[in-house]
Amino acid sequence: MFKWLESRVLWGALLILAGLVFLLQNIIGFAIGGIFWGVLFGICGLVFLSVYIGNRQHWWALIPGFVLLGIGFTIAVSSIFPQLGEVVGGPVILGGIALGFLTVYLANRVNWWALIPAGVMFTLAIVAGLDKFISGEGVGGIFFLGLGLTFAVIALLPTPQGQMKWAWIPAGVLVFMGMVVFAAAENIFNFLWPIALILVGVFFVFRALIR
Repeated sequence: MFKWLESRVLWGALLILAGLVFLLQNIIGFAIGGIFWGVLFGICGLVFLSVYIGNRQHWWALIPGFVLLGIGFTIAVSSIFPQLGEVVGGPVILGGIALGFLTVYLANRVNWWALIPAGVMFTLAIVAGLDKFISGEGVGGIFFLGLGLTFAVIALLPTPQGQMKWAWIPAGVLVFMGMVVFAAAENIFNFLWPIALILVGVFFVFRALIR
């Protein structure tokens, strides 16, 4: 399946291309090296995806395929826009890993287990993107919420064995923990308690007037 990797012509052409790229970089003073490695990682990712397209039994190739595409995109963007690369680098790579596991499930519903690492990685990608805007405790709350929603999705989606209702238990526990941690971190409780007291008071007054 990978006999083409033994081709001396292929590796020789890649070495010549790499040499030309770095020579051009030294001549014009533009950071082409990063773009070259980004494109190379992207090509490797497409190769793995083509392995799956050629044989649907090789679902494992989806994971390195999307991971390499995410890494290649991050390297290329970071070489052209360094500040943008610092912001999107982590979320893109983690999102690529998550997308790889998600496509493993979509390729075959038997692989429902792939939804767990997919949800974890998607949550980490969101956390990495919001890390600079939300406090550390708030990020922890979002992490628990993401894990809870992952198990909720597992409970809802169909599998060859039927719906897995057991997943509602960890989903409920994790969502509750996430809401508590996030609310405490962002001082939402300072607003929730007075509002809760007002609502309870309105309820008692309303019932008294009706009577």
